[in-house]
Amino acid sequence: MRNMYKVPFIRIIITYVFVLQSFLLAAEPVQSTLKIATFDIDATPPIGSSLTYDPMVNSWDMGLRAKGIVILGAGQPIVMCSVDWIGISNDSQDEFKRIMAEAAGTIPSRVVVHAIHQHDAPASDLGAEKLLINAGLNPIAFEGTYTRDLIKRLGLAISKSISLAVPFTHIGRGEAPVYQVASNRRILGPDGKVKATRTSATRDPAMRAEPEGLVDPMVSLISFWNNNKPLAVLSYYASHPQSYYRTGVANPDFPGIARFMRQLAVPDALHIHFNGAGGNLTAGKYNDGAKENRLILAERLADGMKRAWDLTKQEPVNASSIQWNVESVALKPAIGIETLEAKMKTETPVFVANNLSKLVWLRRLQAGKKIDLTCLNIGNVRILHLPGEPFVEYQLAAKAERPDLFVAVAGYGDYAVGYIGNSAAYAQGGYETGQASGVTAEAEGILMKAIRKLLH
Repeated sequence: MRNMYKVPFIRIIITYVFVLQSFLLAAEPVQSTLKIATFDIDATPPIGSSLTYDPMVNSWDMGLRAKGIVILGAGQPIVMCSVDWIGISNDSQDEFKRIMAEAAGTIPSRVVVHAIHQHDAPASDLGAEKLLINAGLNPIAFEGTYTRDLIKRLGLAISKSISLAVPFTHIGRGEAPVYQVASNRRILGPDGKVKATRTSATRDPAMRAEPEGLVDPMVSLISFWNNNKPLAVLSYYASHPQSYYRTGVANPDFPGIARFMRQLAVPDALHIHFNGAGGNLTAGKYNDGAKENRLILAERLADGMKRAWDLTKQEPVNASSIQWNVESVALKPAIGIETLEAKMKTETPVFVANNLSKLVWLRRLQAGKKIDLTCLNIGNVRILHLPGEPFVEYQLAAKAERPDLFVAVAGYGDYAVGYIGNSAAYAQGGYETGQASGVTAEAEGILMKAIRKLLH
């Protein structure tokens, strides 16, 4: 009789223990571990290829880089990448995002690719390449062999980086003013109209003597930490990044040197730089084009980065404190397709290089394709990603919109639309809001509506 009840009783006990364990496991909250992966690869094209305006005759001591991070553990992975190129537009944006998303196991709308806008560097638009080939023309600066190679290598680098991803527990934020680098390039006369443009290298002493004008003097640093160990540092500063250019020698100019200086100072963390809304800013007040100024400007920017680093404050983060938001916009074009096509046949090669991507964008717009603005929310930090060459007014407005938060702005996303002025600038005249801008004064209302929505 004892043996008859022994086995069923043991089974009941085992079943009870199993059910109890299952209940306790289900009741225990799932802890999602945040991780970050970093990648950094060479983005220097081979000698003999075309930079944006000139054939490439040599490379510099420092080459061009493509750097970025992948955030894991907060929903689908998020990829943010900065490239030492003048701009990446239209179909190239699509292809970069597609391959990088596949490598990271995410979707293209959770990938951003920004250029720093150095001028001795390539531009990329696979749509422009296709347009020229279909017209029986040499694609020259838009020839995409090296673009495809870089995209492929970025995909491989991202895949490898994810296998080496490490946990991060804190986000850091710090900012400090940068002295004597950025100045406003648009010099207004007594009538409120643009009387002169202060270019990146301004040789006229009278133009350099003009006031600095409206700038955002702050460099913003956002860092990722595993407790007390820094893993990645993202810096944001608004200005055209040229000291001197059109040399045919590919180089990352003064922001790349400043980034390298900070990499040496804080070697445990990968340093990644993003250009802010610097469409109407240059170093022209502080730079006459002398080659020695490249180092001087780099040292000034690196000094601001160091002070921002020294002022960095950390806050703990978890998966619930991270969000990724997207707003798609259709900006109003300043010129029609037929008009721009006609100009392409009569204007200079520089005009074609600057405007062919606008023609591709017009056709994409006609087909219903929009441009994404995105925002990473992480704790009290917001990182806003904008297209084109936006004026600094957009950056200042974004920061003023949320003074309770730490807001950083990256410009030079989809480069196709060119300069994006604030509405008042279009009535002031000037190069940036003339043929160099692909949009109209209505851009401000469209962009600011999307920016406010993203920041709130």
